[in-house]
Amino acid sequence: MNFGLNLVQEQKLIMTQEMQMSVKLLQMSAQELGQYVNKEMQENPVLEEKNIQNSKSDNYDVSDYKQIIKYLDKDVYKTKNYSAKNDGDEVSPFYYIAEEKSLKDYIKQQIGELAGESDVLNICKYMAESLDAKGYLAVSLQDICKELGVSNKKSEEALKVFQSLDPEGIGARNLRECLTIQLYNQGMDDEKICKIISDYLELLAENKYSEIARELKISIGEVQKYGDIIKNLEPKPSRGFYTGETVKYVVPDAYINKIDDEYFISMNEDVLPKLNINNLYKEIIKDEKDVEAVEYVKDKLNSAMFLIKSIEQRKNTVYRVLEEILEVQREYFDSGEEFLKPMTLKIIANNLEMHESTISRAIREKYVSINNGKVVKIKDFFTNGITSGIGGDDISTLNIKKNIKEMVASEDTKKPMSDQNICNRLNIEGINISRRTVAKYREELEIKSSSKRKRF
Repeated sequence: MNFGLNLVQEQKLIMTQEMQMSVKLLQMSAQELGQYVNKEMQENPVLEEKNIQNSKSDNYDVSDYKQIIKYLDKDVYKTKNYSAKNDGDEVSPFYYIAEEKSLKDYIKQQIGELAGESDVLNICKYMAESLDAKGYLAVSLQDICKELGVSNKKSEEALKVFQSLDPEGIGARNLRECLTIQLYNQGMDDEKICKIISDYLELLAENKYSEIARELKISIGEVQKYGDIIKNLEPKPSRGFYTGETVKYVVPDAYINKIDDEYFISMNEDVLPKLNINNLYKEIIKDEKDVEAVEYVKDKLNSAMFLIKSIEQRKNTVYRVLEEILEVQREYFDSGEEFLKPMTLKIIANNLEMHESTISRAIREKYVSINNGKVVKIKDFFTNGITSGIGGDDISTLNIKKNIKEMVASEDTKKPMSDQNICNRLNIEGINISRRTVAKYREELEIKSSSKRKRF
């Protein structure tokens, strides 16, 4: 072994901080980008919001600050026109989100209307604050007694009052109690159905009616009847109420509208504030007497101009991807979902001469509003295909899933179709698919297996 010094030539892709930021901005959703820009405006004093009209911007060298200042003094920094949405255009109803109805507020309102002992009602208010996301009571009665210094009798009395409130099942400690409360409120006290809830819920979920029937010494039909009642109860009393969990807002990045026989893509210009450079900092660079101040401003100016340029590049990439999707999926936009063609990231990437990863980032968590106000996830336009024996054309997986769903909906429930039966029918229709793929699509559609769909 010995030491040596060798020269090796190799190629490496090193992502600069600017490149990393550009990639990060591209894959942000409209909401995420809006939050990021607002944060940058707070942290970078050079940036400010300004209402400006759209026109084509000039080219400039970011490193030449004199040129930037001269360029900005013209007050012509504007974003490229992508058939931008005007203020007079129709606004999607998805833009307006109704105020959330808080479950806890709804419960407290009911408690406030009750007549009873104040200490019992106070315990009920405490219980309202102790609900989890499902609407179950997240603390034990022992903990409530200890925390509030009340007797066990009082806490049980309060629990009885609390569980009588709307929605049904509120304040239950577990699923079984939640279902039992609902049965009680509906006036059902059948011993057998209560027994199924307390002891055989797991078997019921598996549609193992024969085992339950054997245990309770009743017919399979009776078990099925009880099962139907139980399955119509609400396992999550909080459903439909705002519980404090994160609400995800859907903001379209673009609009696709049909005018006469032509489609137009309009980028949503309301997503972000219009960015401009604060005049005060332009003057600091012109002065150049305070070297330290000038260097600070140059650094912030660099960041600001890069952000503006990256946002413009992001918009351009999304626009180009949508243009290509519109070209490939024209029949979908004309006639509906059943005409969605198989389309992969690779197809769009090749057509645009981009990398697949760029397309993937460009469509991540992004939405588009189409003609009738329907907001669609851009990713949903991409679907794999399976070769059809008829004509050799590919059929999108979306349409195959639709076929499977229709087959199950029209099947004989006493003899539900197995995955193999569905597979055979699809093969007869010219769709080359395996039983394993059918099972996969069925699970994605949240359709139970044939044994769990069987009716007696």
